[in-house]
Amino acid sequence: MTQHLALYQPDIPQNVGAAMRLCACLGLTLDLIEPFGFPWDERKIRASGMDYTDLAVVKRHSSFDAFCAAYPGRRLILMTTKAAVPYTDFEFRDDDILVAGRESAGVPDDVHEKADARVVIPMIPGARSLNVIIASSMVLGEARRQVGH
Repeated sequence: MTQHLALYQPDIPQNVGAAMRLCACLGLTLDLIEPFGFPWDERKIRASGMDYTDLAVVKRHSSFDAFCAAYPGRRLILMTTKAAVPYTDFEFRDDDILVAGRESAGVPDDVHEKADARVVIPMIPGARSLNVIIASSMVLGEARRQVGH
């Protein structure tokens, strides 16, 4: 199974809570890459993650470089609206780390360059993007289907 979901500098604490719940239910590790676009408030995070936050395995990283250093050799798959490959056409591996960008700005060019692959969720013309957790759920579902989980 795809064992990790990484959120790059998330802006919305409720999305972090929802990601904790998603990862807890699927048995995945959630990697949170700082700095966050909000003050860390454990109470708000726990409220949005409901009672699943105790089941979640969460790792915080002080920077993108610290995150990369924690997983040498792992393939980083960036979910981005700037990709050309639909996520359903991509061949996922069991140890991929899916990376989602900031809700407000995605990821900077240097993160794009460090990604091993980039995938997109095809949308109708004029649609900008999906909520980061909805998008992550879709791509994680396909990745898990492909690797047999």
